[in-house]
Order: sequence, then C-alpha cells, then structure tokens
Amino acid sequence: MSTDINTKIREFITDFGWPRLIIFFFVAALFIAAPFVGVNADSSIKDVLVRFGQNGVMVLAMVPMMQSGTGLNFGLPVGIVAGLLGSTLAMQLQLTGGIGFFSAVVFSIPFALVLGYLYGLLLNKVKGEEMTIAMYVGFSIVTFMAIMWLILPYTNPTMVWGYTGKGLRTTITLDGYWSRVLNNFLVVKIGPYFEFPTGAILFFAVAAFIMWLFMRSRIGTALTAVGSNAGFARASGVSIDRCRIIGVVISSIYGAVGILTYQQGFGFIQLYTAPLYMAFPAVAAILLGGASVNKASILNVIVGTFLFQSILTMTPSVINNVLRTDMSEVIRILISNGMIIYALTRKTKVAK
Repeated sequence: MSTDINTKIREFITDFGWPRLIIFFFVAALFIAAPFVGVNADSSIKDVLVRFGQNGVMVLAMVPMMQSGTGLNFGLPVGIVAGLLGSTLAMQLQLTGGIGFFSAVVFSIPFALVLGYLYGLLLNKVKGEEMTIAMYVGFSIVTFMAIMWLILPYTNPTMVWGYTGKGLRTTITLDGYWSRVLNNFLVVKIGPYFEFPTGAILFFAVAAFIMWLFMRSRIGTALTAVGSNAGFARASGVSIDRCRIIGVVISSIYGAVGILTYQQGFGFIQLYTAPLYMAFPAVAAILLGGASVNKASILNVIVGTFLFQSILTMTPSVINNVLRTDMSEVIRILISNGMIIYALTRKTKVAK
C-alpha cells in the first residue's frame, strides 16, 4: 500500500513539476506570513483579485496558439498593438465610460484580424522556429509603432504632446474616459480595505467561457488535433496552415482585448516601448498553471494567473518587510524566465 502511495506521489510530482510545487508553497507561505509582518490581508487579497482581472484575458490569449501547435505566443505585442490602436481611436472620438471601453474593443478587433492574419502567414513559413520568430515579430512591431505614434494624425489634447500638438504622449491617462470601468462595475466592498472587482472578474469569466466554447467547436477541435498530431489531422482532411492561422488570429484578438482590460484597471495607456516585454508575464503565468508548450487549458490560465499575480502582489509587501529591501522585481524576473526555461526543456515533439 505504502509503495503504491509513494509511486503516485512521485508521478504527481513528475507531472506537476518541482518548480510549480515550490512556487505554490511559496505563495501559501506568503499569505500565512503576511499578518505576522504587519501586512493587511484584506488589502493584499484585493490587489491579487484586481491584478487577476486585469491580466487574465492576456493569459487566455496563449491558449489557441498553444493548442494549434504554434507554441507560446511571444508575439503577443501584435495583438497588444491592435488594442492600443483601438483604445487611442476611441479616445480620439471622445468616447467615455462603458461605451468608450466597448467601442475600443470593437475598434481593435479589425486591427487584430489583419495583423493576426499576417502574423499567422509568417509563422506558417517558419514551422519549427515559431517561438523565436514570434519574439522578434513582437519586438519589431513595437519598434515600428513607436514611429507611428509620433506621426499618426491624433488631435485629442489629452493624448498629444502639449508643446507641439503632434505625436502621442508616452503615458495617457484614462481619467474621464474608462478608467476602472470594469473594476467598479457591481464592485463589492467589505470593510475599509477589501473590495471585489466584480466587473473585471465577470469580463474574464465571459472571455474564458467564449474560449471554452470555441475550443469545443468543430474549428477548435481541429486546432487541437493539429497541435496534438499534425500528421493525423492532415490525414483526416484538416488544413494545417489554415488552423494555425485561425489560432494566431484568435490569440491576437484576445491579446487586443486583454490590453484593454489591463488599461482600464491600470488607469493609463502606455505606448512606445511599454508593450515590448508584456508577453513574458502572460507566458510565465500559463506555464505556472501547468500548461506545456503544446497543450493548455482554461484551468491552466486561471491557476497560473492567480499564482503569478499573487507572487507579484505579496512579494513586495511580505519579503520587503522582512528583509527591509525591495526584491520584488528580482523575484518576478527569476520566476518569469525560470518557468519559461523549465517549460522549454520539457517540450515534447509533435508529429508533423
């Protein structure tokens, strides 16, 4: 009996991975230690939930590309740029509140469709090297848009540089537009410190449900078949290239919507080089949730986002109070890059 239990424990650890177990217990230890080092638990949990709502949709953007066999979406800035174009266009038209936010979503989708399609065509030309190429595609489009933000004909005084009247500011405030429009929707406040961002969590839940339905549709099933066994999918009459492009396009759309969700919670639009490394936290989060390079689920997104955002929230308050120094950024970088390296070393071969 004891031998069977030990075997099952070893199998669980092997499947789940030591890094994930260590991080899970590390997060649990942070929550337990918080009251003993003078950290307010209500405020910390509120921050975790707010961060979860802000970042969850961008992590969801990883699922269709991973399921379709194109790997981790290091080119997430392609979708983010589409979202930035949609949000700046909505601000240019002086749209505010919920109408402004959802107009930005609508405006961003055509940009995501076009950019995602071109991005998918490129990835189909470099099969086997998708993640490397995707990273440079993301870097390239962010750098290109740094030029475009200076020359596009925006005129809204809130957005452009005041001394020239041309070119967009590096950081644009959303006050008076749609700052925290989701976070404040049906918000539940308990005590002086805790509040539940109902709107942001509901928005993520709807986005996750749509993704769940899509992945169980005929097209979604074909995507999964391509990612699991491309040879079998081809023999069944599935177009490999078409499915890969669909996965990239859906991922880009979710990336665009994800940055809009992030913006409303953060309260600002950040342009120029700000989106350069935004793919890395999303990649780390879904890997932390138990996804592999070739397989991901909604549960991986939920678990990974919660754990990753818990680390980012609890580490500064707990560790800094204990060590009297700021190590939050060091730990964030260590965990982000460490999880990516760990996942890449465990990459499984997919039949071509």
